[in-house]
Amino acid sequence: MMRYHWPGNVRELHNVIERAMILSNSPDLVIQVPHLAEPQVRLTLNETARDQILRVLEQTGWRIRGADGAAAILGIKPTTLEARMAKLGIARPRRDSKMP
Repeated sequence: MMRYHWPGNVRELHNVIERAMILSNSPDLVIQVPHLAEPQVRLTLNETARDQILRVLEQTGWRIRGADGAAAILGIKPTTLEARMAKLGIARPRRDSKMP
């Protein structure tokens, strides 16, 4: 805690300690100093959308249309999903021609 600059001064320190007390589940107080806390992964909206679309496509076996298709699960029209896939560079993986 001494290594952190505390730009908010006493108020920020008070808030961090209060938050730790509220979230504590043990007799030991664990304080996460904002600057020293683990970095969070930050994704753009397009990266997040791409990841979600890919997860759903893999879940549905790359089926886009129909009641069990990716578009229905995502709550969008199949044409909208196809347009977003094109925009985000998502294409169905090709099957290996050497496999039986």
